[in-house]
Amino acid sequence: MRRSLACATAAVLAAGAFAVPARAATPSTSLKVAYGYAWPDGKGHLRIVPKSATLVKEQGFLGYRLKSVAGAKEVRLDYTRAAVGRVTVACDLKETEGQVALDAKGLGRTRCKPADLAASLGSGATPMRVEYRDGRAVRVNEILISNWPNSRTARGTIQRVDDRTVLFATGGKTYKLGYSYMMYFYRTTARCKDGWLAGRPVSADRNGLGTRACDAEDLTRALRSVRHPVLAKLRYSPETGGVDEVWEVYGDA
Repeated sequence: MRRSLACATAAVLAAGAFAVPARAATPSTSLKVAYGYAWPDGKGHLRIVPKSATLVKEQGFLGYRLKSVAGAKEVRLDYTRAAVGRVTVACDLKETEGQVALDAKGLGRTRCKPADLAASLGSGATPMRVEYRDGRAVRVNEILISNWPNSRTARGTIQRVDDRTVLFATGGKTYKLGYSYMMYFYRTTARCKDGWLAGRPVSADRNGLGTRACDAEDLTRALRSVRHPVLAKLRYSPETGGVDEVWEVYGDA
């Protein structure tokens, strides 16, 4: 749904744009608001790194531009009792299918349940606006993104955080990345289910990169077999916090 949501507002870039005002610091008992790309983080929980948000309006479509905020820290929230508003016209849809349900502020307005949000989060990065208090989401609204961030490719080391999350260190920075819905894992090993760099590199190209196409579950299984960071090549998006492809690299350092 991620890129299809972006396509739904691809034409939304020229006319009036106005920034969502930042909120002043408030006591922990007051509601706070975060815009960003949400990821699942255990049953009934999500994680989101707050970003600045600009609402763009043109020809009746509404979408947001999100930008990183220096020093912003990840927030983990329980959404099991939150009011949920989806951008799809029905709660069980994975794609917008050319029809969107937005209010005047560009927020998803189809009233759904937390279980519907869980299904949406299971597909990867979900752009949203979250109102929360003391670690609990009170209201969650999906939003559309006017310009989905492009992925980049780099080598570095990865280490397992949990079954759907890794830490990727490259260029002096470390990124926390979740598996996207289009996740692929390319192995140097004979079988997808082998341990990391197990056996001879029978599926490696001349640069030592894996060529055997495997899936996200195979990556999770392989990373469970090692406790230290391992060398890999990734196609990832620091803006959304997602990883699309991982190449096992023969010659692990």
